[in-house]
Amino acid sequence: MAKLEKITFHPDGEEPVEFYVLEQTRIGGVNYILVTDFEEGDGEALILKDISKDGEEESIFTIVSDDDELSAVAGVFENMLDDVKFV
Repeated sequence: MAKLEKITFHPDGEEPVEFYVLEQTRIGGVNYILVTDFEEGDGEALILKDISKDGEEESIFTIVSDDDELSAVAGVFENMLDDVKFV
């Protein structure tokens, strides 16, 4: 298995949090990434949406919480990754 890219998020007023990127995709002009807290095995997974504006140097991500958007993007990631199932 290839080594996963690790990224660090710096939430306002909180300690930095590290995640491993499982996959990324672009839907309707919006970038989404699927991240997990463990490099191997089962772990918590989140789908994050890039809300930064074009030309911004750093990406700004937010957790996808809208049920319809979450369901649609989760379906895309499930199709891209054979061994991923969202529960």
